[in-house]
Amino acid sequence: MKNIKFNKFYKQFNYLSLLLILASLLLLLFKGLNFGVDFKGGTLIEIRSDKETSNISLIRDSFNQMNLGDVSVKNFGNENDYIVKFEKQNSNDPKFIVNIKKKLTNSIGYVEFRRVENVGPKVSAELLKSGIIAIALSLAAMLLYIWIRFEWQFSLGAILALFHDVIITLGIFSLFSLEINLSIVAAVLTIVGYSMNDTVVIFDRVRENLKKYADIKIFELTNISINETLSRTIITSVTTLLALLSIYLFGGEILKGFSLAMILGVIFGTYSSIYIANPILVMLKVSQRTIIKEEKD
Repeated sequence: MKNIKFNKFYKQFNYLSLLLILASLLLLLFKGLNFGVDFKGGTLIEIRSDKETSNISLIRDSFNQMNLGDVSVKNFGNENDYIVKFEKQNSNDPKFIVNIKKKLTNSIGYVEFRRVENVGPKVSAELLKSGIIAIALSLAAMLLYIWIRFEWQFSLGAILALFHDVIITLGIFSLFSLEINLSIVAAVLTIVGYSMNDTVVIFDRVRENLKKYADIKIFELTNISINETLSRTIITSVTTLLALLSIYLFGGEILKGFSLAMILGVIFGTYSSIYIANPILVMLKVSQRTIIKEEKD
């Protein structure tokens, strides 16, 4: 069995995490997030190009040259069908869409505008509210699950680790002004699930060892449990990161934000399972008596 002294660095990494969380909260408070068209509102156009040479990058570059604000381009249906969202709305100018179509035709050739819609601020606000509710409900569900599956001390450690991962990931997105859209919300929800899964594996071993080694203090016992599950943790994290790096490097522009959020989530999720969740058990002085008492209750 490996005997890496993870517990020797609990305090140092706790201070580092505290600094990162404070920095992230300050960034979110004063700089905010760079919300995309999904949350800010704008115009949606479904287009079809009759040229096989047209691609997402070419279409995105053409729209970026029109000064329409944030632009999002996605494949939709057939190879030559695209959904384009941009920040500027079709206000009272009757030639707004006509001029866009003319400029796009001059840039990439003839295109058919199959659908034009405005994504109003009300719809965007509802999407943002739904995204926040989805994240909050997932955190609450995880808290309830751990509370039932283990004990309240484990539940507190797990939920603090989740908050740590989500807040720091959002802080990095704020720092570099990376776009927040619906795919990032999906990534954050996935991060919550991944981090919780990693934490539960270690917690399960901690609980087993609490019953097995009555004479070993929780400080040492968490270290034993981390080492016993280390192979599984490394294999899971590395294989997941390899897949995500492939998506980030070769998946195209549209998947970069999602894959980056997932990469950060896997890294921080693995880290927090060791250096956030477990030190909470040490601070709360969980012991074999705690487990026996909870089971009797």
